[in-house]
Amino acid sequence: GSCWHQCCPGRNNACWVLGARWARCYCDSYCKRTGDCCEDYHAACRHAAVGCAVGPWGPWSGCSSPCGVGSKARSRQVTVPPRHGGEPCPDLKQRRGCHGEHPTCGTAK
Repeated sequence: GSCWHQCCPGRNNACWVLGARWARCYCDSYCKRTGDCCEDYHAACRHAAVGCAVGPWGPWSGCSSPCGVGSKARSRQVTVPPRHGGEPCPDLKQRRGCHGEHPTCGTAK
């Protein structure tokens, strides 16, 4: 089977042709991970997959509640977006619980 004019980004189960012995071979970039690419995939589909890259986590925010149960959040940015079926980006935001203990909490009624 030949991938010429049949290259697909990402995982695409409809992106296949008949290969040797009438078996399906794939022309999507996911075939590199599963090992079921057509023989000419690399020559026909020259775009190398680029996985997502992210920067470091930023600092945690302050607690959303000055007194009692609340949450904190932090985030990070995408530095290189995924291309040609590369690995998708991981989570860019995180949240966790916290307990606000502002000095005025004990005196509030």
